[in-house]
Amino acid sequence: MGRGGKPKDRENGPERKCVVTGEVQPKYGLIRFVVGPDGQIVPDLAEKLPGRGIWVSSDRNALQQASKKGAFNRGAKQQVTVPEDLVDQVEAMLVRRVVDLISLARKTGDAVTGFEKVKDWLVKDYAEVLIQASDGSGRGKSKLRTPEGGSFIGWLTADELGQAFGRQTVIHVALGAGGLTHRVVEDAARLKGIRTRGGDDDHRKG
Repeated sequence: MGRGGKPKDRENGPERKCVVTGEVQPKYGLIRFVVGPDGQIVPDLAEKLPGRGIWVSSDRNALQQASKKGAFNRGAKQQVTVPEDLVDQVEAMLVRRVVDLISLARKTGDAVTGFEKVKDWLVKDYAEVLIQASDGSGRGKSKLRTPEGGSFIGWLTADELGQAFGRQTVIHVALGAGGLTHRVVEDAARLKGIRTRGGDDDHRKG
């Protein structure tokens, strides 16, 4: 997994075409949508709902364009209804997925929180991913570095990370090499495209 939440070594995975940009890319960088029974566009983050898949890059601008410029109609080959808050829906669903995955990783012993525990995992090379709350103290966060060859996630809030650990707020999290880690990174990368509005995150490179 690469820095900045970019999954690595996945170039040969399944690819899909974005209905907005026309770009073909690995599907972990896109969001799948389907048309519901009522003709309304429905996000399918798990990629399991029946029906023709309509793929849009996981990017706020692309999703907004898809909603406003008829891309969903073209992708579905029919007239569809697009919820006014579709982008916010996708963002909230992605946050929930990432938080739930981190929570599962915690239960399997593949995630820890707290400055000292996270630092210990980093020093001992247990950690593959460093996660830090976007609204945490910059001074405190600067004392920890992304693991070499690992990933950094910095666009979840302290409240959101707290939900994964049953606490009010959490600032520092480390993920080990468990089976859920790559899923956290992939879904967090999707969230970044929607939440950071194209801004570059702080990789905290060592």
